[in-house]
Amino acid sequence: MSHSSIPSPATAHKSENLSGTIRVPGDKSISHRSLMFGGLASGETVISGLLEGEDVLATGRAMEAMGAKIGRDGEKWRVAGTGNGALLEPADALDFGNAGTGCRLTMGLVGPYHMTTRFTGDASLSRRPMKRVLDPLRQMGVAVEAMEGDRLPVTLRGPKAPAPITYRVPVASAQVKSAVLLAGLNIAGRTTVIESVMTRDHTEKMLAGFGAQLDVEEDASGVRTIRLEGQPDLKGRTIDVPGDPSSAAFPLVAGLIAPGADITIENVLMNPTRTGIILTLQEMGGQVDIVNWRDAGGEDVADLRVRYSELKGITVPPERAPSMIDEYPVLAVAAAFAEGETVMDGLEELRVKESDRLAAVARGLEANGIDCTETEACLTVRGTPDGKGLGSGTVETHLDHRIAMAFLTLGLATEKPVEIDDSTMVATSFPQFFDLMGQLGAKIERTGAASQ
Repeated sequence: MSHSSIPSPATAHKSENLSGTIRVPGDKSISHRSLMFGGLASGETVISGLLEGEDVLATGRAMEAMGAKIGRDGEKWRVAGTGNGALLEPADALDFGNAGTGCRLTMGLVGPYHMTTRFTGDASLSRRPMKRVLDPLRQMGVAVEAMEGDRLPVTLRGPKAPAPITYRVPVASAQVKSAVLLAGLNIAGRTTVIESVMTRDHTEKMLAGFGAQLDVEEDASGVRTIRLEGQPDLKGRTIDVPGDPSSAAFPLVAGLIAPGADITIENVLMNPTRTGIILTLQEMGGQVDIVNWRDAGGEDVADLRVRYSELKGITVPPERAPSMIDEYPVLAVAAAFAEGETVMDGLEELRVKESDRLAAVARGLEANGIDCTETEACLTVRGTPDGKGLGSGTVETHLDHRIAMAFLTLGLATEKPVEIDDSTMVATSFPQFFDLMGQLGAKIERTGAASQ
C-alpha cells in the first residue's frame, strides 16, 4: 500500500495573518524522470531537491529492480545507471503504489525490451486506465496482458525486434507522449510523437540534457512533432529539481483567501506548461508577484509573493486545462471565496485521476455550504467572499492527496472548520505539507495514525 491503512482525519480552522517564507518540495514530474533517466544513463547522476514522496520513491525502487543503483548521500541522491538498452528483467512485479506517472512512464521505458515485466499498484491505481499507454506499445510489437479495461495488473512481453512508430497522441497527456518517447530509446530508427496541444515538456528537455538526439517542430496551429533517434548513448548528469508548482498551489491559494496573509514561496518551477494556476489566480485579482526569475538547469524558476486578495469569478479557458489539470481542486477552493461565478470547463481528465476528482471536489464543496454545479466536464462555483456560513462539513478524500490538501486549504478561510476523512495519503506528493503550512501559522490538527 502507498499510504497507511489506518485513516488519519484532519481538521483545518480559520487562520488569519498567515506569513513567512517557505520552499515547497521538488517537482514531482521532474523527480520521477530524474530517477528514471539517471537509472538508464551510463555513469552517475547526482540529484538535489528530489521530491521524497511515496510516488517518486516507487519509481526509484522500480529502476533498482532493473539494475540501477540508487542511494541517498546527505541532501543529495546518487544514481548509478545501467546504460541505455541494458536494463535487466525484474525478478518480481514492479509495485507502483499510487504512482500513475511512474507506472505509465516505466511501461513505455521497458515495453520494447525483450523481457517480461509485470506492473501492480494499490486499489486507486488499479482503477486507473492504462490503455492510452498500452495501445502505442502494442503497435511497436509488445504483447500485453491486462485486467479488463486495460487496468492493472499488467504484464508486458517485449518483442525481439520492436518497430519504431509515428504516434498521434489522442488526448492531451504528457504521460502518453513521454511513454512513447521512452519506448523509442530502445528501438532502432526514429520514433515520432505528434501532439495537437502542447503538454508539459520535461521529458523532451531532460532527454536532450542526458544526450538523446531529438528535435521538436511546432506548426502555425500549435501542433508539435517530436522526433527521437533511437538507441542514443545517455550519460549521467547533475540535476537540481525546482519546486513543484502543483504543491506550491496550496500555500498560494491559502495566501489569497486567508485574511491578512503575506507569504513568499521560493524556487518554484515556472515552465510555461505548468503555470496555468498562477495566471488564472492573477486574472481573478490575486496579488501574486513573480520575483527573482532565473534559469536552473534549463528550466525557469522564480519566487512567488502572495497576499490576501479580493478575488473575482472568471471563466477559465478550457485550453488552459492541460497546464493546470492537477490544480483544479485548489482553484475551486479559491473560487469559493471569489465574488460571482467561476466557470472551469474542459475537465474530462479529472474523471480518471487518483479519484473521480471532479465529483470529489463538487461533493466536498457542497458539504461545506458552497454553491456549485457539476456537469460531465465542467465545474461552476459561486463564491462567498467573506466565507460567512461556510465550512463545518466532512470531506471524503477517496485516497486522493490533492483532494485532501485542497479542502484543508479551504478550512483556513471558512467561518467554521473543515474536516477531511483521511490525511495519510498527503505524503504521496507533499510529505512536508503539514509542517510547512504550520510554519506559516495555519491551524490544522490531525488525529489518528499520522499525528503520532
